[in-house]
Amino acid sequence: MSETGNRLRKLLESPNFDPQNYVKQLSQQSDGDRDLQEHRQKIQTLADETAQNLKKNVYKNYRQFIETAKEISYLESEMYQLSHILTEQKSIMESITQSLLSTDKDETSKEMQAAFPKETEEVKQRTLTSLLEKVEGGKNIMDTPGRHLVYNGDLVEFDVDNMSPIQKVHAFLMNDCLLIATWLPNRRGTVKYKYNALYDLESFAVVNVKDNPPMKDMFKILMFPDSRIFQAENSKVKKEWLEILDETKKSRVTKDRHKKEEEVPTSPVRAEVSTNPFDMEDDEDQAGAEENVDLSLEWIQELPEDLDVCIAQRDFEGAVDLLDKLNEYLKDQPVTQRVKELRSKVDERVRQLTEVLVFELSPDRSLRGGPKATRRAVSQLIRLGQSTKACELFLKNRAAAVQTAIRQLRIEGATLLYIHKLCNIFFTCLLETAKEFEMDFAGNTGCYSAFVVWSRSTMRMFVDAFSKQVFDSKESLSTAAECVKVAKEHCQQLTEIGLDLTFTLQSLLVKDIKAGLLSYKDIIIEATKHRNSEEMWRRMNLMTPEALAKLKDEMRTCGMGSFEQYTGDDCWVNLSYTIVAFTKQMMSFLEEGLKLYFPELHMVLLESLREIILVAVQHVDYSLRCEQDTEKKSFILQNASFLHDTVLPVVERRFEEGVGKPAKQLQDLRKSTRPVRINPESTTSVV
Repeated sequence: MSETGNRLRKLLESPNFDPQNYVKQLSQQSDGDRDLQEHRQKIQTLADETAQNLKKNVYKNYRQFIETAKEISYLESEMYQLSHILTEQKSIMESITQSLLSTDKDETSKEMQAAFPKETEEVKQRTLTSLLEKVEGGKNIMDTPGRHLVYNGDLVEFDVDNMSPIQKVHAFLMNDCLLIATWLPNRRGTVKYKYNALYDLESFAVVNVKDNPPMKDMFKILMFPDSRIFQAENSKVKKEWLEILDETKKSRVTKDRHKKEEEVPTSPVRAEVSTNPFDMEDDEDQAGAEENVDLSLEWIQELPEDLDVCIAQRDFEGAVDLLDKLNEYLKDQPVTQRVKELRSKVDERVRQLTEVLVFELSPDRSLRGGPKATRRAVSQLIRLGQSTKACELFLKNRAAAVQTAIRQLRIEGATLLYIHKLCNIFFTCLLETAKEFEMDFAGNTGCYSAFVVWSRSTMRMFVDAFSKQVFDSKESLSTAAECVKVAKEHCQQLTEIGLDLTFTLQSLLVKDIKAGLLSYKDIIIEATKHRNSEEMWRRMNLMTPEALAKLKDEMRTCGMGSFEQYTGDDCWVNLSYTIVAFTKQMMSFLEEGLKLYFPELHMVLLESLREIILVAVQHVDYSLRCEQDTEKKSFILQNASFLHDTVLPVVERRFEEGVGKPAKQLQDLRKSTRPVRINPESTTSVV
């Protein structure tokens, strides 16, 4: 750029630049029009250079933005891997901590029980004795040896039928029974309660009662066929009652089971001395086999540790390779005691490896990456001989991915746009899953039936979202037809891999489509009846040639090729507005119905057309019977002729083209509605 251009740029870029003053000075300094043209050219050149630089900077920054986005994606992947490793480490540390705490707790409880066994038992019995002294009629309760108090407290008993309070009670929970005592209104000395009932722990069940204010903090005791409801002081006391009752019942069951096991008589086992001379030879053969199996190889000795390392480092392929190597080595070897011990160690690692692979395929994991992300875990599970489990987990993972994708799809204002996006997402996921399934389970043909069942279930998930947006929102029949057409076209794409779900889609949609057709039929009938009530039987005047040309195009689109003969001079049409509107509405219904047509909907569509046509025909017939004016009768008969000779044949032909077979009901209807030519003095009938 020249020096003049640089000065001009600096001047325009200065913060104190004033355009009005600049133009004023420029007009004063210029000698004429030529100077202004040259200055304008300089400013235009400067503007072009600035625009070019701006484009370069935008392109440069756009490239940087793409590179930054890639770096962020890489970083996100690394952070995800790091998060997974930290989660595994956290779970390992928690399991170690829990095991250490449980060990310490067990040792402490054993020490406490060893130090104070008799004292605790005696204290509980003395406490129970002192409390039972306050219960009238409870002296014989302590006759049972070993019975002691576990928990006690005040409760309020409610009526089971009307939930009204009955009385205040005091409950004594012992290690083998539950005592209910009522409060005495007139105390006598230390006696405060009166014996009410005693229940064995095995004779009743405890049920938590859901809070329903003001009835809260309650629990029920079920003794077949009776029951009693008690209310605790607060939620904390209620929780303690439920927990202690449950623990006491469990400890009672455990104690009884141990007691029965100890009472079972055991006969002394006498070692059998073999008198078979061939047993010595078997022992010698087994000893020789032990010597023949060489398990002293270094890789075999280190195999369990190597498997642990592979599992910890998520080297699943390496772990399965080691297992295959071991199986190949031991394939022809005899099963000795040392081999069994090695197998038991290896089987434990196989179980751990299987758990990790199952976790990799669980739906709780990240669903990013598509079906290819599951290939690693699936292939290793198949190599471990667990193809059924791999198939089940793979399909569950993909079902969760499909459900998540549908849930995350933003509902658009335009229904057709939303359905396009929904079909694109769903059928693309289904196609990718099918291709990945075929690749992963190529040698396991027994799993293909599971994939077909899964496809049907996911199709039901798709139809739920489809129907909710299309049919539940009361969209027009034309919109519903377009949406169903889009779904059918996407469904046809699955035939590329030999999967045809068209019948499944139709069977799931038939109920909603039937309801839509019947609803739209009712709308057309109501609209036709409303127009019929205002019918004056006058010719249509479209006022302008453009409106007449537009109507001709619309009728030609509907298939009415002979509509031209009903148009008169200027802008007149020799038909009534009601008949023309009915024709357009019915042909629209027919076209949309054919787009939605399934064989299961044949009679629904046929009967709907018949009902719609009958409304118009009966109205024409009624008008002919009631009209006295000869000219109007002739005009009505002309409309009837249009319905019979033009509209009904087009409906029959279009229905047969769309369905593939003629409609006998429509043919019979047309025969029964043939109009009769009349003279001015006679009456006529259409039906």
